[in-house]
Amino acid sequence: MNKFTDTSNRKMAKLIKKKKHEIGLSPDELIFRGTKKTEKVLLRIIDFDANSLIEEVVKKVKDIVEFQYKDTVTWINIDGLHNTEIMQELATTFNFDSMVMAEVMNTDARPRVIEYDNCALITIKMLSQEGNSGDTIVENLSLILTESVLISFQERRGDIFEPVRERIRKQKKRIRNGGTDYLTFALLDIVIDNYLYVLSLLGEKVEKLEENLLVNPGKDVINQINSYKRELNFLRKSIKPAKEMIFSLAKMDSELITEATDVHFKELQDNISQASDVSDGYRDILSDQLNIYHTTISSKLNDIMKFLTVFSVIFIPLTFIAGIYGTNFEYVPELGYKYSYFIMWIVMIAVAIGMLIFFKRKKWF
Repeated sequence: MNKFTDTSNRKMAKLIKKKKHEIGLSPDELIFRGTKKTEKVLLRIIDFDANSLIEEVVKKVKDIVEFQYKDTVTWINIDGLHNTEIMQELATTFNFDSMVMAEVMNTDARPRVIEYDNCALITIKMLSQEGNSGDTIVENLSLILTESVLISFQERRGDIFEPVRERIRKQKKRIRNGGTDYLTFALLDIVIDNYLYVLSLLGEKVEKLEENLLVNPGKDVINQINSYKRELNFLRKSIKPAKEMIFSLAKMDSELITEATDVHFKELQDNISQASDVSDGYRDILSDQLNIYHTTISSKLNDIMKFLTVFSVIFIPLTFIAGIYGTNFEYVPELGYKYSYFIMWIVMIAVAIGMLIFFKRKKWF
């Protein structure tokens, strides 16, 4: 069974809680609004074009200043959002609007796309599976798209984008010849593919449960159904807003997105719609399973009640006969007859058999 790894993730499944110290703050104030998930902020750079590749880890923001003036495509990935000083240096270096970095540092923000004068900001929730534990990790991903530089912000270090890095290293023509807009598409495509992957893992468990539902509808089944429903609702809180964001992104008329790449962003609409449809489908299946469980339990209860009712109805006339001859009147005519006791038993057995035959012909059991 999948689990949600940290306390902040479990809280988000129900609602997002506003911290008291954040009330009244200016929307563009650089303050980390979230849970710290890594100690050290890591800055990684991949700079490339069709013929060259530079990949390195830098320690300070000033080490990346030179890349914004090059004709190559530069991908800056930052793991860790809690360092306000680094965020301020980035805003100054790239001349970003103060609202841009404030949005990046708000990990509870709803997925959306916002276009500014010199960049576009894209935020989306990212789902991934942690190792062999089966834990579902949810973190906020922010992308700042400029003409020659793409900056991605993750809450913690992870390898979810390693396939994209491998495509760059292996000199795949499409990504090496594309711009920052195509690189943005590649990262978002990875995010949405992970939506489908996490949903498929849940779907396997749901389908397996459906096979066992009619065979053994015990208490553990209802607990599993409710657990899967909670997990699915948790996933849908990330997928549904992401769908709105992707559709807004595909419709955005921006100079930062070329016509050639615009086609790929429309492909994302199909993928996110598929993820949304899959989540809706599993929600319906779980609701049906819950109905089947209650129907099966009710059917078994009805069978038990039917048996007890037939049993009771058969014994009512027998109790009546036994009650008559159990009275304490002095003059009961049959008491003096030699075979009265045996005749009473024969009558009672005959009545019981007769009622059983009658109930069977009526198909009452």
